[in-house]
Amino acid sequence: MRTDNLARPASAEVPLDLRSWLGHLAERGQLAVAREGVSLTDELAAVSKSLERERAVLFPRPDGHDIPVVANLFAARSWVSDSIGVSEDQLLQQFQTAALNPLPIREVVSGPVQDVVHNEVDLLKQLPIPKHNEHDSGPYITAGLLIARNPRTGIQNVSIHRCQISGSNRIGVLLLPRHTLSYFRMAEENGIALEIAIVIGVHPALILASQAIAALDEDEMGIAGALLGCSVDVVKCKTNAVRVPAHAEIVIEGRILPAVREPEGPFGEFPQYYGPRANREVIQVDAVTHRARPIFHTIVGGGYEHLILGAVPREATLLQHLRRSFPNVLDVRLTRGGTCRYHLAIKIEKVEDGEPKNIIMSAFGAHYDIKQVVVVDRDVNINDPDEIEWAVATRFQADRDLLIVSGAQGSKLDPSAHKGISAKMGLDATIPVDAPEPEFKRIHVKGEEFVDLATALQKDPNAAFARLVAQAR
Repeated sequence: MRTDNLARPASAEVPLDLRSWLGHLAERGQLAVAREGVSLTDELAAVSKSLERERAVLFPRPDGHDIPVVANLFAARSWVSDSIGVSEDQLLQQFQTAALNPLPIREVVSGPVQDVVHNEVDLLKQLPIPKHNEHDSGPYITAGLLIARNPRTGIQNVSIHRCQISGSNRIGVLLLPRHTLSYFRMAEENGIALEIAIVIGVHPALILASQAIAALDEDEMGIAGALLGCSVDVVKCKTNAVRVPAHAEIVIEGRILPAVREPEGPFGEFPQYYGPRANREVIQVDAVTHRARPIFHTIVGGGYEHLILGAVPREATLLQHLRRSFPNVLDVRLTRGGTCRYHLAIKIEKVEDGEPKNIIMSAFGAHYDIKQVVVVDRDVNINDPDEIEWAVATRFQADRDLLIVSGAQGSKLDPSAHKGISAKMGLDATIPVDAPEPEFKRIHVKGEEFVDLATALQKDPNAAFARLVAQAR
């Protein structure tokens, strides 16, 4: 599947880990290195945010800490496809294939992630954990894969949750109604803690896989293996039965405590608002393990990396879901303006009038976060928000093409929803099947796609303009 160093199997000299990806970025001039001593409070996030669409950033000795921090692993959608060795137009198909053909994890006896073990834990002294947005309640772990085991079956789930540092060995965690919460409720019903691990610093494929919309008891680490082309090597935690990637940078081992809730938040979230303070579940940390010289990965809350990491796996799953019933669905995109969660554009090869509304309803059922869907024809570029708006402006009429659903489940992080209850809106911005061709024929300048500006334009426009002025006198 791959031809560069990132393609080597886990047994090769260069493992598929965070360091291999950073090396890949550095070779291409896509990795910036900040000055030493940048503050972990606000300043690190500010520098990261300023470069979020351009380069990854490595911060040596932040606040004098020995462990460096890295941010902005994805500054463009093309970086996501590059991280798994495919072109951008193959990205969603590759993710779909991996989700359908997972490679089971491979347990090994030892790994570099356990080179150093801290049984006495003081999180803020041992790890460089930043504070990101202005009104965040404090330092947060934002790029940690939270791995939990089903207390009945032992099958693992991988996801990302915001993790507030609440004490030297205590973490407040927001558990939304997903698989980790299901596992925790199973444990809490029996009066026991849920064993977990928070894994920080992994190859991007593992982060992407963690965001897949998979069924309960489908281990996302298997999807990661399929994306990489080799099973992910894992080791058993030192203090519990959770298996973690052997080549990760850092692992925090702990338990989500039953019948315990403590204040967590506010925290800057993907909708570009602060998630409120409330009593949340609590993790008791039992140990920290890491490489001899680890790297700490952070994601700025609500930043571009936060959005794109959630968008791509969701798009792949949504596309697969829609094509089961509608094979004429060509592509989907969770738009940036819709926080890469709430607004979905769907491109179709239209067959029947009325079909776009069926597609809209199927999309609403595919994931509760989605609150607006726009269906467009194949000639519309769904990567361009101007094109989508143009399709709505010229192919949509509200009295016949609008679909509204009220009182549906939505995102609890959407501040316009009421306790997660949301309205849904669908817009059919497609051309009627029986419309005469001239009525909706797009204008086109003949030859525009073949213009070579390097030969069409003069190299020194100032000199050319000066000559024209001189000739006109």
